[in-house]
Amino acid sequence: DERELAQQVDDALTPYATAVNLRVATAVGGMSIGRQAGTLRRGAEVLVATPGRLKDLIERGDCVLDQVAITVLDEADQMADMGFMPQVTALLKQVEPGGQRLLFSATLDKNIDRLVKMFLTDPVVHSVDPSAGAVTTMEHHVLHVADETDKKAVALRIAARDGRVILFVDTKRGADRFTKRLLASGVRASALHGGRSQPQRNRTLDQFKNGQVTALVATNVAARGIHIDDLDLVVNVDPPTDHKDYLHRGGRTARAGESGSVVTLVLPEQRR
Repeated sequence: DERELAQQVDDALTPYATAVNLRVATAVGGMSIGRQAGTLRRGAEVLVATPGRLKDLIERGDCVLDQVAITVLDEADQMADMGFMPQVTALLKQVEPGGQRLLFSATLDKNIDRLVKMFLTDPVVHSVDPSAGAVTTMEHHVLHVADETDKKAVALRIAARDGRVILFVDTKRGADRFTKRLLASGVRASALHGGRSQPQRNRTLDQFKNGQVTALVATNVAARGIHIDDLDLVVNVDPPTDHKDYLHRGGRTARAGESGSVVTLVLPEQRR
């Protein structure tokens, strides 16, 4: 459901696909639809797509789903939360009726039950035992701050330390403002949110991965699925309102057996 996630899935699939001679195509918003249509017309066995762009390509006649035998919905619960359900439902109705369907997510809830009932026949649940999950050591810290000024000062000190950090804030404007402040203090910071174009977002992520950017100021758009090697600190500058958001934001660190810390900054009125 996210462009970054689609790109990462594409990157991960490509070596396997190449080895067994399958063509992978990616279709996401924010990039040239003409180029994506051209790739699809040349033929692809595997398509990684976000719902909105896939719908556009189908409406243009550039893509037909009736021969799709295996359909995977990644981050299925978030698609439901973000209102993508009608789009997703419409797409699932177009794939081969007897095909295999898989729903993936770190958190499953009532919305998913609806999808399961509608689209899965005799489903089998595969779940990772939480105790056997990949997170070995993730420390959680809550820092009580006096007010907004104090909060930003504390966040700035954390961002200025050695190593990389993702700082989560509530709004695009908040992300841009705090990024400016970090840059003014000499921190190599960049903002990642839905208001930036896809090429900008890709470039920012690459810079963060290779260390040119050390502090990534992000909205929830970056909380899901994004994988950064050796990221050992996530800071909730604005605490998440939903426990699932907390889980996914924190899940950017301590990945695949590494250790990591999640720090949440809490104002007096937010204590609970």
